[in-house]
Amino acid sequence: MLNQRIVYNLTKFTTTDYVGHLSCVVWFIKCNLRCLYCYNDDLVYSKEGNYSLNECLKFLRTRVGLLDSVVLSGGEASVHNLIPFCIEIKKLGFKIKLDTNGTNLKQIKELISLNLIDYMAIDFKAPKNKFYEITKTNIYQEYIKTLKYLIKINFDFEIRTTIHSKLISSEDINKMIEVLEGIGYKNTYYLQKFLQTPTNIGNIQEQSSIYKDNIKFKSLNISWRNL
Repeated sequence: MLNQRIVYNLTKFTTTDYVGHLSCVVWFIKCNLRCLYCYNDDLVYSKEGNYSLNECLKFLRTRVGLLDSVVLSGGEASVHNLIPFCIEIKKLGFKIKLDTNGTNLKQIKELISLNLIDYMAIDFKAPKNKFYEITKTNIYQEYIKTLKYLIKINFDFEIRTTIHSKLISSEDINKMIEVLEGIGYKNTYYLQKFLQTPTNIGNIQEQSSIYKDNIKFKSLNISWRNL
């Protein structure tokens, strides 16, 4: 499994992808969603990556004592069996952060039970009524099950939403906040601006501004990124 070429790229150093840590980012190919605003379309549609997991581990062995963590991102990392790779990363002494859409609860549970994941950043793609429109899937409830599980076991994670005003309105954000408050999410909710790149899955263009004053919340800590 570790010889599979399922890694599109490797960011060798970052201080921003896992706040407070010196990390590298492993970018996995493929995804089970087709989010209209996704600008990693080259990863999502790739049938084969540029690196094997063994090649990534070879690099990581040269960074022991220099980096302290590894971020697994994509695409969607959890469409692959991450357990053998994470076991090897942990043997090297690194922390692991998983960036995920949160729809593969079975693997997330297994990773946590084996103490292979230290932190997660989970995307909240859209409210229930717009989830299919934006992601082209009907697995909203699978996502909510994952959030409820992580809250129940008090796992350390954050939730974030990418906002393109033609897809997600202030009203939509308020619906999502109501869901998070209703299931007992207590950590920071990050709202981040859509990044315009030459290509994206939905071929969407520039947007108008979201008015922060229209966002309503009671108990959540809201953090704005580039908005």
